Amino acid sequence: MSDMIEPTSTFMYRETREAPAVVALQKEKNDLVCAELASRYMNTPPRLVATCARGSSDHAASYAKYLMEVYLGIPVMSAAPSVGSIYGNSMNLEGCLYIVISQSGKSPDLLASAQWARDNGAFILALVNQEDSPAAHMADAVIPLLAGPEKSVAATKSYIASLSALLHFTAAMSGDMALGNAFNRLPDNLEKALSLSWDEAVEPLADAENLFVVGRGLSYGVALEAALKLKETSSLHGEGISGAEIMHGPLALIRRRSRILVFSQQDATRPGLLELAEVLRDKGAKLFMAEEGGPTPGRLPVVPGMHPAAAPIAMIQSFYTMANQLALARGMNPDNPPSLKKVTETL
Repeated sequence: MSDMIEPTSTFMYRETREAPAVVALQKEKNDLVCAELASRYMNTPPRLVATCARGSSDHAASYAKYLMEVYLGIPVMSAAPSVGSIYGNSMNLEGCLYIVISQSGKSPDLLASAQWARDNGAFILALVNQEDSPAAHMADAVIPLLAGPEKSVAATKSYIASLSALLHFTAAMSGDMALGNAFNRLPDNLEKALSLSWDEAVEPLADAENLFVVGRGLSYGVALEAALKLKETSSLHGEGISGAEIMHGPLALIRRRSRILVFSQQDATRPGLLELAEVLRDKGAKLFMAEEGGPTPGRLPVVPGMHPAAAPIAMIQSFYTMANQLALARGMNPDNPPSLKKVTETL
């Protein structure tokens, strides 16, 4: 552990701990806009949803895909920003809900893609942290993330805010009471997630150079996000991958003492992930699984009894605390990763 930086002194640590209050503020401030959007689509739902995002925001979009396809029954595609920002060819987006997810709301490629989508007939919904950003002004509707200033280069509370905003919106659109209750209970469950220790994984990962981060369905997006954070804050090459895809070729990479991190929520994906875990352990992998259950080696504790659509949000909350510790254990400053800056602008 670095003797120069205390784990509790980093912006990453402090901002992660602000997430429960951010979600509570979303409940207070965003109910009306979510209800208005639900009313807009009550009789004529969009024929498809397209998401447009980069980095952590794109991992939130991966969560949105599973969430909306499962609970709204509407196909969700990830729009390639360069199709609009560089190629610029026309596309029939009539009846499409085009969701732009961004912290800053000012990356040129996302702005160009949003304008292209609007010109091609889409309704633009922006989920942004900067409410006065160009993306917000361009959009037909805005759901503010309300995360407030974020000083650490590594996005934490703004990512959690993106997931919770998507859960809030989808609950309103679906009218699913259980989904709505899961959102309402999320601030309390995030507080509980902050009290859970994933310290067991820090030392085994501190000398790793590569690992797989596995999720499936609703947890796939947080697996992608966790892998990115390990790259950013620890210079540790994490590859986010589906629990199904790892069996199609990447399994050949698993060796004795390979490191694996798995996110497993309590839904229909769980039996398959349990089977996968046994296969990986049999190959000698050092595996950590975030899952419900009593204390046992390799099991990272999660908040029990959560709705499977909300559980991954609490898991990533616990992960961020561990990632902060891991970066320091590897001699790095998680707030200021090398070669990175807070806002990345591409075209």
